[in-house]
Amino acid sequence: MEVEASDKYTEQWKEYKESGDVEARNDIVLAYADLVKRIVLRFKGSYSNYGQLDDMINQGMIALIDAVEKFDPDMGNKFETFASLKIKGAVIDFMRKQDWIPRNQRSMVKELNAVYDTLYAELGREPSKEEIAARMGIDTDRLEKILQKRQNAMILSFEEAINEKMMTAFPLLTEQKELDAPEAEMLRDELKQQLTDAIGTLGEKAQLVISLYYYENLKLREIADVMKITESRVSQIHSAAIMKLRHRIELYDKED
Repeated sequence: MEVEASDKYTEQWKEYKESGDVEARNDIVLAYADLVKRIVLRFKGSYSNYGQLDDMINQGMIALIDAVEKFDPDMGNKFETFASLKIKGAVIDFMRKQDWIPRNQRSMVKELNAVYDTLYAELGREPSKEEIAARMGIDTDRLEKILQKRQNAMILSFEEAINEKMMTAFPLLTEQKELDAPEAEMLRDELKQQLTDAIGTLGEKAQLVISLYYYENLKLREIADVMKITESRVSQIHSAAIMKLRHRIELYDKED
């Protein structure tokens, strides 16, 4: 049985909660520093230089410190789940405020997502690119260029959808109030299963791109080399895939 991360540092948690010692708190923060890096790397398509990367890590570390200070290990919940929500939320808020992604790009992605959702409701199935393009009053070539050029905005839109759904599913978890831990774990597993099922509906190439990008942490250029296609084509496949995944996550809890 896998030991929960918070259980690995039982003595550190006990010392910190009993004494409030800053050094004890910092020991715990350092133990979970890699969690911040893993989360920030998920947004790797949304920043263009190391300065931005450092800024995002700094924001994540601030959120991690706040999570350590507010977490109560006696509640029986997973610290990594609690901290991940706070870290990801802080990074997303920071990116919004910095406006690294041009507003016109975010506006176009918002329109694209809305058209996709509307057509899905009308058709009762996933709309084709031709149907999406026709509803937007553009041709498929233009749609492909949007999917390519709005890559960063698509990534952020997807991450926002997941984080907001998690925050909705676990409002008590984020504040460490009364919580039935087994129920929260079940809800989290259901959300993960929804995402897994959604990935399973993607085409073979799309599944490969998602796997290489999110699980192997490859850059688009590296994925293009692996798949023997152009980087722009990888970008199009990735953007189209996360649009579908975002929609599936948005539907979660609405289908019951």
